[in-house]
Parts: sequence; C-alpha cells; structure tokens
Amino acid sequence: MILFFVALSIFVFNIPFGYWRANVIKYSFQWALAIHIPVPFIILLRIYSNIGFQLYTYPILVGAFFLGQISGKYLFTERKKINLSPITSCLVMDLYHSYSKG
Repeated sequence: MILFFVALSIFVFNIPFGYWRANVIKYSFQWALAIHIPVPFIILLRIYSNIGFQLYTYPILVGAFFLGQISGKYLFTERKKINLSPITSCLVMDLYHSYSKG
C-alpha cells in the first residue's frame, strides 16, 4: 500500500516537470534539469517511506516517473493545441492565470 502512495506521489510530482520539459529545446540544459531535478526528491521519498531499494520497486517507480513526465507533456501540448494562453514553462502559473481570468 505504501508503494502505491509513493508511486502516486512520484507521478503527481513529475507532471509539472514534464510540462516544463515540453516547452524547452530537446537536449538543452533546461531539458536535462526538468528530467533530473525530481530524482533527489524521489530518492528521499524512497528512504523516508521505508520502501527501500528492492528490485521489484524499480519498475513501478520508474514507470510512475515517466508517466508523470509524459502526462505533463500531454497537458502542455493539449493546452497549446486549444490556444489557451498564456503558455509558459510553468504549469502552476499557467493554471493560475487561466482560472483567475474566468
């Protein structure tokens, strides 16, 4: 049960980073940061949740990591496709500006 909540946390935590990654040049410094900044937090989450580093946890947590990144990219591309403005690299601020107008 703890593994499920850790995977869910990793998924949700990575959505804004995937959103950021979708709006920068591929293989740029910011692109690399969007992928690697969440990693230390995920390691700390693994340690403090006491799930450890057993082999069976890796596919679940790596899958949650990449699904979060992909979901963030999907949110960015969908917002861009329907011309929601402003489109920046920050999901939180884009959502704030979208809902504060209406």
